[in-house]
Amino acid sequence: MFDQRTMQLPIRLPIVQSPMAGVQDADLALAVSAAGGLGSIPAAMMSAGQLADNMARMQASGLAYNVNFFCHQPPKVKLDALEAWHKRLSPWLDKYDLASKNIPLEPSRQPFSAANADLLAQFKPPVVSFHFGLPAADLVARIKGWGGLVMSSATTLEEAEWLADKGADVVIAQGIEAGGHRGIFLTADLATQLPTMELLQACVANLEVPIIAAGGIGTQAQVQACLDAGAAAVQVGTTFLLCDEAATNAFHRRALQSEGANKTHLTNVFSGRPARSMENVAVTEIGPWSDVVPSFPLAGNAMGLLRKAAEAVGKDDFTPLWSGTNNRACDTIPAAQMVRRLAGVEDK
Repeated sequence: MFDQRTMQLPIRLPIVQSPMAGVQDADLALAVSAAGGLGSIPAAMMSAGQLADNMARMQASGLAYNVNFFCHQPPKVKLDALEAWHKRLSPWLDKYDLASKNIPLEPSRQPFSAANADLLAQFKPPVVSFHFGLPAADLVARIKGWGGLVMSSATTLEEAEWLADKGADVVIAQGIEAGGHRGIFLTADLATQLPTMELLQACVANLEVPIIAAGGIGTQAQVQACLDAGAAAVQVGTTFLLCDEAATNAFHRRALQSEGANKTHLTNVFSGRPARSMENVAVTEIGPWSDVVPSFPLAGNAMGLLRKAAEAVGKDDFTPLWSGTNNRACDTIPAAQMVRRLAGVEDK
């Protein structure tokens, strides 16, 4: 059963599907929400038209859902930094006959903006979540004006307290075990990053807002442990990657089912920000950590071209194989079944 604080979340089961840009759309979110959890739409890499189409599908279902955005500071393009990065990538750029002059200079991802808020206002999604902090106070107020619940990710207690002070209704405690991008935003020091349970306990003890636990959660026992520790719900991403409704590509699926799937690393080589991925050429030969990587998300421009070229010849060398540490819980089943499994109400 949920505790009283959880009733802020419009869900029957304590499972929030992590928004995962590039590997899912409304298909997965609809399946999770229909099963009683909270499905999420990852807006970070969607055009306005794509986002509107996805929200229209969710809205037509009558189900609760979450829309997620990034709140990073747009980078300044520094040509010398990009030149150093392209030089580091030159063995592979040359291999695939990719000229650095053809690599785009514009950021591939934009932070939440007034235009995004205008689009959201047409649909009034019940939950809006953020990564890398929160947008400006007036934009937060607009979401709350239509009754939207505001959530955001914290990777330290300091970030959690900052979010609650700035108006977050719910804080997502993202432990170090989580796959994909770290939500870190008040510091660049990875030594501050805590395991999920330790961060959860610190947040529950010091904040009044509901806390959602995230990172390395893939079994019903882990879900229950988080709830017993005071979490209002859990956020799960990696565990859904092999589900029928996920758009995870064949390279990513194959990696998740491989013997080496449990080898994950925090790396900055795919985008310029720390994120957890399984091993491939990019992680092991360029990273895991590079001192010449340009600011987020500029690193991804060259990496995106390398990914496309490598995948065209059947290689995952530059594919971001996002994964949390607990990827053995993945299963090729419908997402609704996974929701019930995680919540301990799996079909008999």
